[in-house]
Amino acid sequence: MAGARITAIGTYVPEKRLTNFDLERMVDTNNEWIIQRTGIEERRISHPDEFTSDLCVDAVKNLIQRFNKTVEDVDMVIVATSTPDFSFPSVASLVQDRLHIAQTGAMDISAACSGFVYALHTAHSMISSGLHSKILVMGADTMSKITDYTDRSTCILFGDGAGAVLVERDDHFNSFIGYHMGSDGSGAHHVYRPNLANTANGIELIDTRSLVQNGREVYRWVVRNIPRGIKELLNKTEMTIDEVDWFIPHSANLRIIEPICEKIEHPIEKTLYSLVNFGNTSAATIPLSFDLGIRDGKVKNGDWILMYGFGAGLTHAGQLLQLKLDEQVTVQPQTLNS
Repeated sequence: MAGARITAIGTYVPEKRLTNFDLERMVDTNNEWIIQRTGIEERRISHPDEFTSDLCVDAVKNLIQRFNKTVEDVDMVIVATSTPDFSFPSVASLVQDRLHIAQTGAMDISAACSGFVYALHTAHSMISSGLHSKILVMGADTMSKITDYTDRSTCILFGDGAGAVLVERDDHFNSFIGYHMGSDGSGAHHVYRPNLANTANGIELIDTRSLVQNGREVYRWVVRNIPRGIKELLNKTEMTIDEVDWFIPHSANLRIIEPICEKIEHPIEKTLYSLVNFGNTSAATIPLSFDLGIRDGKVKNGDWILMYGFGAGLTHAGQLLQLKLDEQVTVQPQTLNS
C-alpha cells in the first residue's frame, strides 16, 4: 500500500461578522447567555451571492499561496458539505472548473459535520490503493443560508467557512495511522433539513427550508457515543490518549467538547476548536481548527493529531494522523481575514 500525507492546508471565512450583540437585536437572547451555553462569541456570514463553492475556491487559493502548490495536476476533488450551491451539479465540479483542473474526478460527500473526516478517509483510501496520487479535500459550509434567524436555539450556533487540504502520495511517510467510523440512522430526525421527504423512520418532520435540530438529544447522543468511538480508535492503533498532541473535535459547541475531553481524560488545553470566532461551520470546523493551531504556532510537524467529527445522520468519524506538512513559503497572519 502506498503512503499518503497532508502536504498543505488553506482556509477561508467570509468577512462579515455576526456577533452575539447583533443577535441580541434579532431574537430574544443575550451575549452572556450565548457564551455560557455555547462558548461562541461571533460567527462569519456569507454574502447573498457568495456560496459554498466560492468559499472552497478561496480556501484553495490560500493553500496555494502559503505552500507554493499547484493544483492543475490534482486527480480527484472531494468536497464535504451539507450546503451545496445546487442539489446537483456537485460543488466539487464547480471548484474543478474555477481552478482549471483539466483531468480529475470530482464528487461531494454528504456526512454533515463528520464530512471532512469522511473525505480525508476517502482520499487516503484512494491513494493507498495506488489509484490516485494527489487529491484536493475540502470541508465547507454556508450554514447561514439554511438557518432560521427567528429560531434562537439554532441561529446562535451556525456560521460559514471553508478549509482545504492537499493529500499526496508519499512512499516514505504515511500520515494516516488509524480511523474509526460509525452511523446511527435511528437519530436522523434529531438534525435534518427536509428536501423531498417529510418523514424519517416513520416520524413526521417539520416542513421547512431551514435546518432543524433537537440540541438536547444530539448532546446526549454525542456525549454517550463519541468518547467510546475515540477509545476504539486508540485501541485499534495501540496508542493512548496521553500520546496525542492535539485533539480536534467537531466545533459544535464548547459545552459538548468539554464533557468529551473529560470522559477521554484529555486536557482542554490540548484541544483545538474554532467555534469562538466562527461558530459551528459544520464540515469546515475541523480544518479551521487545525489551521488555527498551525497559525498560532501550536501544531508542528511530527505532532500526533486526533480528529473526530460527529453530526447529522447521526454520523461520526475519527482519524489519527502524524503531521508532516511541506514548508510554508508565505507566513500567514494569525487571524483570518486580517
